[in-house]
Amino acid sequence: MTVLLDPTAEQSPAKRERLPRPHSLNGLTIGLLDISKARGDIFLDQLESHLVAQGNTIKRYRKPTFARIAPTPLQQQISSECDVLIEALAD
Repeated sequence: MTVLLDPTAEQSPAKRERLPRPHSLNGLTIGLLDISKARGDIFLDQLESHLVAQGNTIKRYRKPTFARIAPTPLQQQISSECDVLIEALAD
């Protein structure tokens, strides 16, 4: 007999409604989150150049490691400083 254990211990997962997407990025502060995977910064550099050329305000952030969720203080900083966030990774 095989017993599988669920490490989340969720009987019924929490559900949240998705926030509405903005109609445009114009005038918004856009956060770019590098999750610390190899070459993710290269992708984000190109994306930032494109967004800045369109007149957007950009803020950059980096997780300490890709293996874990962003620390709570970083999540709070991003949510207080940005209107939208783009999280990217590359290998």
